[in-house]
Amino acid sequence: MKKLVIILLASLFSNCIFAADDWGKTGHRVVGEIADGYLSKKTEKKISKLLNGHSLAFVANYGDDIKSERKYDSFGPWHYVNFPFGGKYEINPKNSEGDIIQGINKCISVLRDANSPKEERVFYLKMLVHFMGDLHQPLHIGLADDKGGNDFQVRWFGDGTNLHSVWDSKMIDSYEMSYTEFAANTDVLSKEEVEAIKKGTILDWMNDSRALCEDIYQKTEVGEKLGYRYMYDYMEPLRSQLQKGGIRLAGLLNEIFG
Repeated sequence: MKKLVIILLASLFSNCIFAADDWGKTGHRVVGEIADGYLSKKTEKKISKLLNGHSLAFVANYGDDIKSERKYDSFGPWHYVNFPFGGKYEINPKNSEGDIIQGINKCISVLRDANSPKEERVFYLKMLVHFMGDLHQPLHIGLADDKGGNDFQVRWFGDGTNLHSVWDSKMIDSYEMSYTEFAANTDVLSKEEVEAIKKGTILDWMNDSRALCEDIYQKTEVGEKLGYRYMYDYMEPLRSQLQKGGIRLAGLLNEIFG
């Protein structure tokens, strides 16, 4: 009997590890898959060479996968930025350890430097793919007080969770689509609409996500029971953020490698 209990506990523990390791993977792969479809032939060829033939979707979760290695701990703050609602990033005190804006700019700087070693270019390319996904997750442009929604407790279809998790994975997982299905079912856009999405700076794109974040906080209460109605209200904005992320990532890579 004791042996059976140990086996069951070990199984439960391994499942918990797997679930934690799978945090937000689908969303990041959707961004990478969409971006793959907007790369120029020249950019696609150069990226394929750097990634040994792997796609952007394949490497999209690299930024999270390396978190288990202590030597990468310094990159943790690069996944997000926090500042008060009503404030501006430009005048808010910066994190001395970096943030998502500083992280993206560092990636771009390395990739544009022809003298950067290949190994370094590969690393920062993978990180850029991941950070561009994070930039379009509205809770990554959130508040320090609740750790980007991680301490904002809600219920999702009756189960306890937090607001960050709802946006990171719960809504996407509830849609029950693979990342390829999700990417294949994005809105059909005209060339003019695509160009409009690509316009602007990284700060503009951050402010776009921030506006959605503020809307989410205005319409969501701590402890609220979220479910079908929340999906109805916010699934389209979520899908739009993923599509914008992919298009903007591709546009940025085309500028760097084109």
